[in-house]
Amino acid sequence: MTTVRLNPTDNAVSFDTDALVVGIHTGPDGLRPAPGTDGLDEALGGRLAATLDSVGMKGKPGEVAKVPTFGALTAPLLVVVGLGDAPEGDYDAEVLRRAAGTAIRALAGTGRVALALPAADAEQAGAVAIGGLLGAYSFVKYRTTGERRAPVTELTVLSDAEGAGPAIERASALADSVSLVRDLVNTPPSDLWPARFAEIAEETGSKAGLSVEVLDEKELEEAGYGGIVAVGQGSIRPPRLVRLAYGHPEAAKTIALVGKGITFDSGGLSLKPSAAMDWMKADMGGAASIFGALLAIARLGLKVNVIGYLCLAENMPSGSAQRPSDVFTSFSGKTVEVLDTDAEGRLVLIDGIARAGQDNPDLIVDVATLTGAQIVALGWRTAGVMANDDDLRAEIVEIAGEQGEAVWAMPLPDELRKGLDSPVADIANLHPERFGGMLTAGIFLREFVPDGVRWAHIDMAGPAFNKGEAHGYTPKGGTGAITRTLVGLAERYAG
Repeated sequence: MTTVRLNPTDNAVSFDTDALVVGIHTGPDGLRPAPGTDGLDEALGGRLAATLDSVGMKGKPGEVAKVPTFGALTAPLLVVVGLGDAPEGDYDAEVLRRAAGTAIRALAGTGRVALALPAADAEQAGAVAIGGLLGAYSFVKYRTTGERRAPVTELTVLSDAEGAGPAIERASALADSVSLVRDLVNTPPSDLWPARFAEIAEETGSKAGLSVEVLDEKELEEAGYGGIVAVGQGSIRPPRLVRLAYGHPEAAKTIALVGKGITFDSGGLSLKPSAAMDWMKADMGGAASIFGALLAIARLGLKVNVIGYLCLAENMPSGSAQRPSDVFTSFSGKTVEVLDTDAEGRLVLIDGIARAGQDNPDLIVDVATLTGAQIVALGWRTAGVMANDDDLRAEIVEIAGEQGEAVWAMPLPDELRKGLDSPVADIANLHPERFGGMLTAGIFLREFVPDGVRWAHIDMAGPAFNKGEAHGYTPKGGTGAITRTLVGLAERYAG
């Protein structure tokens, strides 16, 4: 595990470390050094710009150059990362997060790294810290041969900014939670089924000071959780519902979080094509992000009450699986006709949303890898947020932006509701038309939100799992998306 610490020195030249990271900007007259590089060029005999130019570095974001120092600095290796154009005002925190992550990814196997990137205030110092910590993430649990390079073991953020210490402590808490979420998403479904996920939540959550309640398949059926039971009935690994609660004696607000936790999604009898199935271990990313967020919220001691519901099931085809045209009664009492068993995430979520309403929260937010339509509409890196309250939707977009997570506001057009009418039940789980699938899924969920409760739905089907190459502080595979946004939401409502 990578640790992070703060050092208030402004003398990067003599700082004792295995690698020193600095930033460089593009400029009309060539490369421009970023704050944190004072004295480096002089120590290197005025050769830094010429060296970077010889390797073709332009200072663009994502560029990294490694320069041996040959004893000119205490650190044997200087790592220069591109920051793009120099800002006219303050540095954008996300630019710093990505730069730190890019540099640290390039240094896997290095022991100690010092980050001398711009960190003039607490926000910048925290951004550098979390970017570096998330960039150091690796998942090599199942590798027995090939590359198993250890991550960077120790990060030091060089900053004398006021408030940098607490900012770095917060970054450490967030990074630990995001890394746990990534681990859960990356774990193969053979090792993470509903009951096992529930065990991890119970063990880890209890140690963190959360109260934990787990309902097994018999308790779910007896209590009327028809959606979770229906989705899980086709698997030999039965479903679970986990309730995690964090409370603070000075809290004035209560937030309820509901997460889709399909530990593997075959599509059920409405079987997915094989090309769409190989990464469906990530279909529990919503539940994982809520679990991770609650751990960070508890660690930070935020003055807010937060209750999380992990709706866990495995969606498999078998003789006991639910069938298209089946009807079940949800926890809310409404009946649902199942037209497509691959539209299963919304079926577990509606039970969690209805149950969350019994906690009398000030708002409910559900998080899910819900629809392929989200990827079609917004791509792999941008989540969609829908809500029954415009101010809440805008607030979540704003908070996500502050945390460096891409979330885009989407509507819930009333005219799409008619497409969910069922001739035999209160509502059908699927709109017959393929267009607007992300929106109709949100409209379906809205039908189960208790009256008078503010609610938002975040669809992160693409952002939860990076099928492409690593970039910035984002690795290939599980990303831990939306975890930081949920913590930011709790911070907004705290105190």
